[in-house]
Amino acid sequence: MNKAELIDAVAEKGGISKVDARKAIEATLEVFTETLAKGDQIALVGFGTFAVKDRAARTGKNPQTGEPIAIEAAKVPNFKAGKGLKDAINQK
Repeated sequence: MNKAELIDAVAEKGGISKVDARKAIEATLEVFTETLAKGDQIALVGFGTFAVKDRAARTGKNPQTGEPIAIEAAKVPNFKAGKGLKDAINQK
């Protein structure tokens, strides 16, 4: 599902216009981005937790030459699924 399909689905499920659904989704994504950029986490009970984790510096390989290269430490987004989401996905 891409962003346009998500907007259509939210508009249909929520009984709102596509314009309102687009505004809501874009605002939500903006809040998520700003919150994670500050280093805070977002916990949605039953769905999951979005957080930022530190990835340590390491040595990698250039795939073309095979030479070792230094990969700098970085902060990366992380998502841990909640029980409700896991249960919904694994429903039989």
